[in-house]
Amino acid sequence: MKLNGETAVYGIFGYPVKHSKSPTFQTAAFLQLGLNAVYIPFQVKPENLQKAIESIKILDIKGVNITIPFKEESLKYVDELSEEVRVVGALNTIKNLDGYLIGYNTDYHGFVKGLKELEEKIEGKRVLVIGAGGASKAVIYGLLKDGVDKIYLSNRTVQRAVDTVQKFKEHYRLVDKIINPIGLEEINRVLEYVDIIVNTTSVGLKDNDSPLFDYRKLKPHHTVVDIIYKKTELLQKAEAIGCKYQDGYPMLLYQGVRSFEIWTGREAPVEVMRQALLSG
Repeated sequence: MKLNGETAVYGIFGYPVKHSKSPTFQTAAFLQLGLNAVYIPFQVKPENLQKAIESIKILDIKGVNITIPFKEESLKYVDELSEEVRVVGALNTIKNLDGYLIGYNTDYHGFVKGLKELEEKIEGKRVLVIGAGGASKAVIYGLLKDGVDKIYLSNRTVQRAVDTVQKFKEHYRLVDKIINPIGLEEINRVLEYVDIIVNTTSVGLKDNDSPLFDYRKLKPHHTVVDIIYKKTELLQKAEAIGCKYQDGYPMLLYQGVRSFEIWTGREAPVEVMRQALLSG
């Protein structure tokens, strides 16, 4: 790769962002396709977010990913929102079209694409989603798009789960027939009714975190996904019981694949990106 006046600049905005793995696999994709482009991590302090997004236009940055804690705040500063962003209320990708910024959410695509490595067909499944934050909304959007039969949405504060249902009801009239808000204490009761379990919370990031529910109640027919980038206690128990399971790396990979394709209009070299992610 040569850096010159024709080099296209892409990047990721976050705080902190130095730990991001996106530069590794996005750069691998640019190199594989022979694109004259670089991908840079930009650590943006929260008070500078608006100026940072304005700089995309000023500096002619072609596109950026947006990560924690800016996925919701960034909506205010772009010129157009895609359908999924309007529903989910969060974006993670911005494309710069000659100074016109379009916000996308590729997290939902990443989640569904990753899940389909375990479950080829999601339609008609019953799913337990734990957590009601931004990641949860992207997961729910993807599940609804793929036609799941039932979602049990569990959160420590049940009202947040209820609010999430109301938010989706603005876009899907019958969504309250599909999503059932419950507290964490109710998880053990509904486990027998679900096929797929998804943890979207940060519980499990620390080794001494308290379990979300009684992991011994997992059954071999369960498919378990934890969007944290490690084999959490939940995934360890799932493996021991014989469940199909997955950590957060497939979601990370495929959201990045979709961002790459939005920016470049080219088919992403998925396997090259996967290998770069796993070895980076």
